Amino acid sequence: MCDSPPDPTGAGRPRTSSARRRLIVAVALGAALVLAPLAYRHYWLSHPVGSGPAGPAVPREPFATNWSAGPVLLVGLGDSVTAGFGARKGYSYFSLLATNPPDGTTEMRGICLSAVFPKLRSTNLALSGSTSAQHGEKQLPRLPLQDAQTLGVVVITTGGNDIIHNYGKTPPREQAMYGATWEQAQPWIANFERRLGEMLDAVQRKFPGGCEVFLANIYYPTDGLGDAHAAGLPPWPDAMRILAAYNDILQRAAKEREHVHLVDLHDAFLGHGIHCCQFWRKFYRGEDPHYWFHENLEDPNESGYDALRRLFLIEMVKQAKRFR
Repeated sequence: MCDSPPDPTGAGRPRTSSARRRLIVAVALGAALVLAPLAYRHYWLSHPVGSGPAGPAVPREPFATNWSAGPVLLVGLGDSVTAGFGARKGYSYFSLLATNPPDGTTEMRGICLSAVFPKLRSTNLALSGSTSAQHGEKQLPRLPLQDAQTLGVVVITTGGNDIIHNYGKTPPREQAMYGATWEQAQPWIANFERRLGEMLDAVQRKFPGGCEVFLANIYYPTDGLGDAHAAGLPPWPDAMRILAAYNDILQRAAKEREHVHLVDLHDAFLGHGIHCCQFWRKFYRGEDPHYWFHENLEDPNESGYDALRRLFLIEMVKQAKRFR
C-alpha cells in the first residue's frame, strides 16, 4: 500500500499561519495604542528639569590670582533674566557671578568674581518685564557716575521682552511685537539698534576709570524651530527672522566697541527648550537633555541660571587681561 501524495493546495491542514499573523497584528496594534500616547507625552509634552551642574565647565586656574586689586563695581542692567525672576535668593546668574552660595557645587567653589576682585561691590538695577527703552531711560539714570579709581563690570540682557511680549494677546507694536510681520518690524528693529548703541555708550561714560560690558544675545525656547505654538502661544511665522535680526544687532554692537563683549546665550540654550527630549532634532543635547527654561517660557530655571553664570564667567576669563 502506497502513501498518498501531498496535497499541494494545503486543504485539510489547519490554517495556523494566518491566525498567527492576525494575532501578531492585533498585539502590535494594541502595543501601539498603549505606547503612542506615552511616547507623545514624553517626546512632545515632557520638559524634564535636571539637577546638579548645568552648562559648560569654567576653567579654575584663572581664578587663582586677582584680576584687579582696586575697587570694582558689578552692575546688572536689563530684564527679568538679569533680575533673576524665578530663582531662589542667591541663585540668579547675577548673584552667582559675584559669589557662590554655601551649598553650591564643589566644582564651582572659588570660581566667582569675588575671588578675583577683593574689593568687589555689586548693584543689580535690572527689572522683570522691562523693555530695551526702559533699560536706557529708567535703569541707567539710577547708576551714579563712578570715581576714576572704580572699574566697572556690567552685565546686560536686553531685547527679549521686545520680541516675546505680549504673547500675541494684543496686536504687535514696538517693544511688544509678538506676531509682527517682517515688514512691520523693520522700523522697530532699527530703533532697537539706535537705543542699544546709545545705552552702551552711556554706560561707558558712567565709568571714567574704564568698564567692561558683557552683553548677552537672546535665546528662544523652541530649539531653533520657531514653533512657539507648540507651547501654547499663537503661531508666529516671522519669529525666527526677527529674533535673528535682534541678535545680529547685539553682535554688531559688541564688535563695534572694544569694551563690549558678546555672551552667546542663544546657541548655548539650543536643545534645552521645549523640544529637549526629541533625540532626532539637530540640537538635541544627549549629554544633558534637560529643560533650562522657567514655566513662563521667557526666563531660565535654576539650571538655566547656572548655565548663564558659566557662560558669562567664561567670557570674562577671555577678557581677564583687560581688568589689570
